[in-house]
Amino acid sequence: MEQSRNLARRVALMLCLLGSLGPLARGSEFQHHRYEDMVRAMFGVQSECPYITRIYSIGRSVEGRHLYVLEFSDNPGIHEALEPEFKYVGNMHGNEVLGRELLIQLCHFLCQEYRAGNHRIQQLIHDTRIHILPSMNPDGYEVAARQGPEFNGYLVGRGNAREMDLNRNFPDLNALMYYYEKTSGRNHHLPLPDNWEQQVEPETLAVIKWMQNYNFVLSANLHGGAVVANYPFDKSRDPRIRGRVTSAASPDDKIFKKLARTYSYAHSWMHEGWNCGDYFDEGITNGASWYSLSKGMQDFNYLSTNCFEITLELSCDKFPPESALPREWLGNREALVSYIEQVHHGIKGMVYDENNNPIGNAEVAVSGINHDVTSGPEGDYYRLLLPGTYTVTASAPGYHPSTSTVTVGPAEAIQLHFYLKSAPKHNLNTKHHHSKKNLSSTKVPTKLGPR
Repeated sequence: MEQSRNLARRVALMLCLLGSLGPLARGSEFQHHRYEDMVRAMFGVQSECPYITRIYSIGRSVEGRHLYVLEFSDNPGIHEALEPEFKYVGNMHGNEVLGRELLIQLCHFLCQEYRAGNHRIQQLIHDTRIHILPSMNPDGYEVAARQGPEFNGYLVGRGNAREMDLNRNFPDLNALMYYYEKTSGRNHHLPLPDNWEQQVEPETLAVIKWMQNYNFVLSANLHGGAVVANYPFDKSRDPRIRGRVTSAASPDDKIFKKLARTYSYAHSWMHEGWNCGDYFDEGITNGASWYSLSKGMQDFNYLSTNCFEITLELSCDKFPPESALPREWLGNREALVSYIEQVHHGIKGMVYDENNNPIGNAEVAVSGINHDVTSGPEGDYYRLLLPGTYTVTASAPGYHPSTSTVTVGPAEAIQLHFYLKSAPKHNLNTKHHHSKKNLSSTKVPTKLGPR
C-alpha cells in the first residue's frame, strides 16, 4: 500500500511539473530524436510559428545530412541594425546528445511561449535574432544512437563520419594570438592559414562560413561528460608543468567569467560545483586551467570573429536515458533563456561617416581591453562589457578616429554612435597590423576530455 502511495505521489509530482511547462510539454515529447525526427520537429516548430521562424541549412555533413538551423526573429531572414545576432550549437560531439535534445525543446518553448503571450519571450524574439543549430554532427549522432543509451561508449560516435573530432578541427589561432601578444600585433579577426578550407572537415567548414556570413555577438556550444560552464582560452600559453594548473585568461576574462556564471547560477545545480566527481568553484572554469585544448571552436569564435562563445558541459552521462530528459530540461530551461539575454549588455551603436552613411568593418576599441570588435556591413557594432565607465574609440581607413567616454549600467546595452570625418590621405594615421600567417604547428592533445 505504501509503495502504491509513493508511486502515486511521484506521478502526481511529474504531472505537476509537466503542467507547469504549459503547452510545451504537451506539444513536444521528451525523447531522443534521430536525424529524421529532429528535422521533423524543427519543421513542426516552423509550421506552428511561421511568422517568427525560418529554417535554413548551413551545409552538409560528410554523409550528406543537412546542418539545419532554426532562426527566431520578428523579421526572419533579415538582419536589423542594432539587433544582435545570437547562436546556440549542439551535438558537436555526436555521442554527447543532451544539448541536441535541449535545443529542440528550446525551439518548441520559444514558439509556444511566444504564442501564449509570454512578454519576456516576445521581447527576446523582437529584440534578438536567435539561431539554433541542434546538431553540428548528425553523422556521429547516428553512430552513437545505434548503440543506444545503455551501451554507448565514451568515444563511439564522438567524431564525424571520418572519426574526426570537430572540436580539434578549427584553425589554430591561439598560437598566432600568443605570438601577437608579444609583438603588439593584431588582437582580433586574425588571418586564417593558407588553404584552411582544405584542412577542415565539411561540418567545420560549414560552421566557419556561417560565422563569416552572420555578425554573431554571443554564442554557446553544448557538450556532455561534465557539468560546468567553460570559458576561453582553452589552449594554454605555456606548456603544462606536471601538477600545476595554468589558466589562460583572454583580454575579456572578466566578461567571460560573468557569462559563465550567468548560466551556472541560472542552472538548477551547476553552480553547486560538485558534479560528476569533479569540483568547479561556482560551476565555472577557464578552459586551459581544466586541460589544454588546441583548435577548439570557442577560442576560434573569439579570435576570428566578433563572437564571444563559451562551452557548456551539461550532463555527466553523455547519452542520458529518455527518462532523464524532463529533469534535465527543467534544470536548464531558465539558464538557456538567461544566457541569450546577456547579448543585450554593454554598448552598441552605429558607425557613420559625415554624410550619415554607415561604415562597415570599422574597428571599435575599448581602452584597457586588448580585443577590438568591428562593425558589420550595415555599420552596426556590439561590444559586451561589464558595468563601468569606458573610453571607446572607433576608427576606419580613410577617416579620423573618434573617441567617446561612456558609462555602462547593469541593464540593457547603452547606445553609442560614432561619426567619422574623412581624413586627407597624407594625414592618415593608419594602424599597421601583422598579417603574418601562423607558421607554427601545434600537436593536438591526446587527452580526449568532454570538450
